[in-house]
Amino acid sequence: MLEKHGLAPRRAFGQNFVVDANIVRKIARLAEIGPRDFVLEIGAGLGSLTLALAETGAKIMAVEIDNGVVDVLRENVAGLSNVEVIHADAMQLDWSMLKARSDNWHVVANLPYNVATSIVADLLDMVPEVKSLLVMVQSEVAERLVARTGSEAYGAVSVKVDYWATSKIVGQVPSSVFFPQPKVESSLVAIRRRERPAIDDVVAAELFALVRTGFAKRRKMLRRALADTVVAQDFIDAEVNPESRAEELDLNAWGRLRKTIDARLAREAGRT
Repeated sequence: MLEKHGLAPRRAFGQNFVVDANIVRKIARLAEIGPRDFVLEIGAGLGSLTLALAETGAKIMAVEIDNGVVDVLRENVAGLSNVEVIHADAMQLDWSMLKARSDNWHVVANLPYNVATSIVADLLDMVPEVKSLLVMVQSEVAERLVARTGSEAYGAVSVKVDYWATSKIVGQVPSSVFFPQPKVESSLVAIRRRERPAIDDVVAAELFALVRTGFAKRRKMLRRALADTVVAQDFIDAEVNPESRAEELDLNAWGRLRKTIDARLAREAGRT
Protein backbone atom coordinates (compact mmCIF):
# COMPACT_ATOMS: atom_id res chain seq x y z
CA MET A 1 0.00 0.00 0.00
CA LEU A 2 2.87 2.36 0.79
CA GLU A 3 4.57 1.52 -2.49
CA LYS A 4 1.32 2.02 -4.40
CA HIS A 5 1.05 5.58 -3.09
CA GLY A 6 4.76 6.38 -3.30
CA LEU A 7 5.14 6.57 0.48
CA ALA A 8 7.67 5.32 3.01
CA PRO A 9 7.76 5.25 6.82
CA ARG A 10 9.08 8.52 8.21
CA ARG A 11 11.54 8.34 11.08
CA ALA A 12 10.68 11.91 12.14
CA PHE A 13 7.17 10.72 13.03
CA GLY A 14 8.36 7.46 14.60
CA GLN A 15 6.30 5.50 12.09
CA ASN A 16 6.16 1.75 12.56
CA PHE A 17 2.97 0.49 10.95
CA VAL A 18 1.14 -2.49 12.44
CA VAL A 19 0.81 -5.18 9.77
CA ASP A 20 -0.57 -8.09 11.77
CA ALA A 21 -4.35 -8.56 11.78
CA ASN A 22 -4.32 -10.65 14.96
CA ILE A 23 -2.66 -7.87 16.95
CA VAL A 24 -5.14 -5.16 15.93
CA ARG A 25 -8.06 -7.47 16.74
CA LYS A 26 -6.49 -8.22 20.12
CA ILE A 27 -6.14 -4.50 20.84
CA ALA A 28 -9.75 -3.84 19.85
CA ARG A 29 -10.86 -6.66 22.16
CA LEU A 30 -8.76 -5.47 25.10
CA ALA A 31 -10.14 -1.94 24.67
CA GLU A 32 -13.57 -3.26 25.72
CA ILE A 33 -15.44 -0.78 23.55
CA GLY A 34 -18.78 -0.97 21.80
CA PRO A 35 -21.40 0.99 19.84
CA ARG A 36 -22.02 3.55 22.61
CA ASP A 37 -18.36 4.46 23.07
CA PHE A 38 -16.24 7.30 21.71
CA VAL A 39 -12.66 6.40 20.82
CA LEU A 40 -9.69 8.62 20.03
CA GLU A 41 -6.99 6.89 18.00
CA ILE A 42 -3.72 8.80 17.86
CA GLY A 43 -1.34 8.08 14.99
CA ALA A 44 -3.83 6.08 12.95
CA GLY A 45 -1.38 5.53 10.09
CA LEU A 46 -2.85 3.56 7.20
CA GLY A 47 -5.82 2.46 9.28
CA SER A 48 -5.22 -1.17 10.24
CA LEU A 49 -6.13 -0.56 13.88
CA THR A 50 -8.79 1.96 12.86
CA LEU A 51 -10.66 -0.69 10.89
CA ALA A 52 -10.51 -3.15 13.79
CA LEU A 53 -11.83 -0.51 16.18
CA ALA A 54 -14.57 0.44 13.73
CA GLU A 55 -15.81 -3.15 13.70
CA THR A 56 -16.82 -2.75 17.35
CA GLY A 57 -19.38 -0.13 16.37
CA ALA A 58 -17.72 2.57 18.48
CA LYS A 59 -17.42 6.11 17.14
CA ILE A 60 -13.79 6.60 16.13
CA MET A 61 -11.87 9.86 15.80
CA ALA A 62 -8.65 8.87 14.01
CA VAL A 63 -5.83 11.43 14.18
CA GLU A 64 -2.92 11.33 11.74
CA ILE A 65 -0.18 13.92 11.19
CA ASP A 66 1.44 12.68 7.96
CA ASN A 67 0.17 14.51 4.84
CA GLY A 68 0.55 11.54 2.52
CA VAL A 69 -0.53 8.82 4.92
CA VAL A 70 -3.69 10.67 5.97
CA ASP A 71 -4.97 10.60 2.37
CA VAL A 72 -4.55 6.81 2.26
CA LEU A 73 -6.21 6.53 5.67
CA ARG A 74 -9.23 8.44 4.37
CA GLU A 75 -9.44 6.07 1.39
CA ASN A 76 -9.26 3.01 3.63
CA VAL A 77 -12.07 4.13 5.93
CA ALA A 78 -14.26 5.68 3.23
CA GLY A 79 -17.85 4.61 3.68
CA LEU A 80 -17.55 3.94 7.41
CA SER A 81 -20.04 6.24 9.09
CA ASN A 82 -18.51 5.74 12.53
CA VAL A 83 -14.98 6.91 11.62
CA GLU A 84 -13.87 10.54 11.39
CA VAL A 85 -10.33 11.30 10.22
CA ILE A 86 -8.56 14.34 11.68
CA HIS A 87 -5.41 15.61 9.97
CA ALA A 88 -3.49 17.06 12.92
CA ASP A 89 -0.53 16.80 15.25
CA ALA A 90 -1.82 15.13 18.42
CA MET A 91 0.68 17.16 20.46
CA GLN A 92 -1.17 20.31 19.37
CA LEU A 93 -4.71 18.94 19.20
CA ASP A 94 -7.58 21.12 20.36
CA TRP A 95 -8.93 18.91 23.13
CA SER A 96 -12.14 20.96 23.27
CA MET A 97 -13.44 19.13 20.22
CA LEU A 98 -13.38 15.91 22.25
CA LYS A 99 -15.22 17.56 25.11
CA ALA A 100 -17.89 18.82 22.72
CA ARG A 101 -18.69 15.27 21.57
CA SER A 102 -18.74 13.30 24.80
CA ASP A 103 -17.64 13.31 28.42
CA ASN A 104 -16.55 9.67 28.21
CA TRP A 105 -13.69 8.97 25.81
CA HIS A 106 -11.38 6.00 25.38
CA VAL A 107 -7.94 6.41 23.82
CA VAL A 108 -6.59 3.48 21.82
CA ALA A 109 -3.32 4.05 20.01
CA ASN A 110 0.00 2.79 18.72
CA LEU A 111 2.11 5.66 20.05
CA PRO A 112 5.50 6.65 18.63
CA TYR A 113 8.36 6.38 21.11
CA ASN A 114 9.27 10.08 20.94
CA VAL A 115 5.85 11.38 22.01
CA ALA A 116 4.26 8.51 23.94
CA THR A 117 5.03 9.72 27.46
CA SER A 118 4.06 13.32 26.71
CA ILE A 119 0.74 12.35 25.15
CA VAL A 120 -0.26 10.08 28.02
CA ALA A 121 0.71 12.74 30.57
CA ASP A 122 -1.15 15.51 28.72
CA LEU A 123 -4.32 13.44 28.41
CA LEU A 124 -4.29 12.61 32.12
CA ASP A 125 -3.55 16.21 33.12
CA MET A 126 -5.74 18.10 30.68
CA VAL A 127 -8.58 15.92 29.43
CA PRO A 128 -10.65 14.46 32.27
CA GLU A 129 -13.15 13.28 29.66
CA VAL A 130 -10.63 10.56 28.72
CA LYS A 131 -11.60 7.76 31.10
CA SER A 132 -9.28 5.04 29.81
CA LEU A 133 -6.26 4.52 27.59
CA LEU A 134 -4.98 1.39 25.90
CA VAL A 135 -1.67 2.27 24.32
CA MET A 136 0.95 0.27 22.49
CA VAL A 137 4.37 1.67 23.35
CA GLN A 138 7.95 0.48 23.45
CA SER A 139 8.44 -1.78 26.45
CA GLU A 140 10.85 0.65 28.10
CA VAL A 141 8.13 3.31 28.08
CA ALA A 142 5.53 0.83 29.29
CA GLU A 143 7.66 -0.05 32.30
CA ARG A 144 7.94 3.64 33.23
CA LEU A 145 4.19 4.17 32.97
CA VAL A 146 3.34 1.36 35.40
CA ALA A 147 6.45 1.39 37.66
CA ARG A 148 6.31 1.54 41.44
CA THR A 149 8.95 2.32 44.07
CA GLY A 150 11.93 0.01 44.02
CA SER A 151 11.93 -0.33 40.25
CA GLU A 152 14.65 1.19 38.09
CA ALA A 153 11.91 2.37 35.74
CA TYR A 154 10.15 4.36 38.49
CA GLY A 155 10.19 8.09 37.78
CA ALA A 156 8.17 11.28 37.67
CA VAL A 157 5.77 9.99 35.02
CA SER A 158 5.13 6.86 37.13
CA VAL A 159 3.99 9.08 40.02
CA LYS A 160 1.79 11.13 37.72
CA VAL A 161 0.05 8.08 36.24
CA ASP A 162 -0.49 6.65 39.73
CA TYR A 163 -2.02 9.95 40.90
CA TRP A 164 -4.61 10.02 38.13
CA ALA A 165 -5.16 6.35 37.29
CA THR A 166 -4.55 2.68 37.73
CA SER A 167 -2.26 1.07 35.17
CA LYS A 168 -0.93 -2.31 34.12
CA ILE A 169 0.80 -4.02 31.22
CA VAL A 170 -1.75 -6.27 29.53
CA GLY A 171 0.28 -7.72 26.66
CA GLN A 172 3.61 -7.99 24.89
CA VAL A 173 4.02 -7.20 21.20
CA PRO A 174 6.93 -8.60 19.15
CA SER A 175 8.73 -6.38 16.67
CA SER A 176 7.72 -8.74 13.83
CA VAL A 177 4.19 -7.27 13.71
CA PHE A 178 5.49 -3.87 12.55
CA PHE A 179 6.78 -2.43 9.30
CA PRO A 180 9.52 -1.44 9.45
CA GLN A 181 10.49 -3.70 12.31
CA PRO A 182 11.82 -1.73 15.30
CA LYS A 183 14.85 -2.98 17.18
CA VAL A 184 12.91 -3.15 20.45
CA GLU A 185 9.84 -4.95 21.74
CA SER A 186 6.57 -3.22 22.53
CA SER A 187 3.93 -3.61 25.23
CA LEU A 188 0.24 -2.85 25.65
CA VAL A 189 -0.56 -0.69 28.66
CA ALA A 190 -4.07 -0.27 30.04
CA ILE A 191 -4.65 2.93 32.02
CA ARG A 192 -7.97 3.63 33.72
CA ARG A 193 -8.68 7.01 35.28
CA ARG A 194 -9.64 7.00 38.95
CA GLU A 195 -12.98 8.53 39.92
CA ARG A 196 -10.95 10.98 42.00
CA PRO A 197 -7.18 11.48 42.23
CA ALA A 198 -5.35 9.20 44.62
CA ILE A 199 -4.21 12.15 46.80
CA ASP A 200 -6.67 14.72 48.16
CA ASP A 201 -6.03 18.35 49.09
CA VAL A 202 -3.06 19.03 46.84
CA VAL A 203 -2.77 21.06 43.66
CA ALA A 204 -1.74 18.52 41.04
CA ALA A 205 0.59 20.88 39.19
CA GLU A 206 2.44 21.76 42.39
CA LEU A 207 2.73 18.12 43.41
CA PHE A 208 4.15 17.17 40.02
CA ALA A 209 6.58 20.12 40.10
CA LEU A 210 7.97 18.83 43.40
CA VAL A 211 8.24 15.30 42.02
CA ARG A 212 10.03 16.49 38.86
CA THR A 213 12.52 18.45 40.96
CA GLY A 214 13.26 15.38 43.05
CA PHE A 215 13.76 13.09 40.07
CA ALA A 216 15.83 15.66 38.16
CA LYS A 217 18.59 14.91 40.66
CA ARG A 218 17.64 11.34 41.44
CA ARG A 219 21.18 10.33 42.45
CA LYS A 220 21.14 12.90 45.25
CA MET A 221 19.49 12.58 48.65
CA LEU A 222 16.24 14.51 48.84
CA ARG A 223 17.58 17.02 51.35
CA ARG A 224 19.99 18.12 48.62
CA ALA A 225 17.77 17.60 45.58
CA LEU A 226 14.92 19.60 47.17
CA ALA A 227 17.05 22.10 49.08
CA ASP A 228 15.44 25.09 47.36
CA THR A 229 11.91 23.94 48.23
CA VAL A 230 11.94 21.84 51.40
CA VAL A 231 13.28 22.71 54.86
CA ALA A 232 14.44 20.20 57.44
CA GLN A 233 11.24 20.44 59.49
CA ASP A 234 9.15 19.60 56.41
CA PHE A 235 10.78 16.18 56.20
CA ILE A 236 10.08 15.56 59.89
CA ASP A 237 6.45 16.69 59.67
CA ALA A 238 5.85 14.63 56.52
CA GLU A 239 7.57 11.56 57.99
CA VAL A 240 9.94 11.39 55.02
CA ASN A 241 13.59 10.45 55.44
CA PRO A 242 15.64 13.38 54.07
CA GLU A 243 18.39 10.93 53.11
CA SER A 244 16.03 9.03 50.83
CA ARG A 245 16.28 9.38 47.08
CA ALA A 246 13.38 10.23 44.82
CA GLU A 247 12.77 6.67 43.65
CA GLU A 248 12.24 5.54 47.25
CA LEU A 249 9.14 7.69 47.79
CA ASP A 250 5.76 6.37 46.74
CA LEU A 251 2.85 8.59 45.76
CA ASN A 252 1.57 8.88 49.33
CA ALA A 253 4.96 10.05 50.59
CA TRP A 254 5.19 12.68 47.84
CA GLY A 255 1.68 13.80 48.76
CA ARG A 256 2.56 14.16 52.45
CA LEU A 257 5.64 16.18 51.58
CA ARG A 258 3.67 18.49 49.28
CA LYS A 259 0.96 19.05 51.90
CA THR A 260 3.56 19.79 54.57
CA ILE A 261 5.27 22.37 52.36
CA ASP A 262 1.93 24.00 51.55
CA ALA A 263 0.96 24.16 55.23
CA ARG A 264 4.27 25.81 56.14
CA LEU A 265 3.98 28.34 53.33
CA ALA A 266 0.44 29.17 54.44
CA ARG A 267 1.63 29.76 58.00
CA GLU A 268 4.48 31.96 56.80
CA ALA A 269 2.13 33.97 54.61
CA GLY A 270 -0.20 34.47 57.58
CA ARG A 271 2.62 36.03 59.61
CA THR A 272 3.52 38.60 56.94
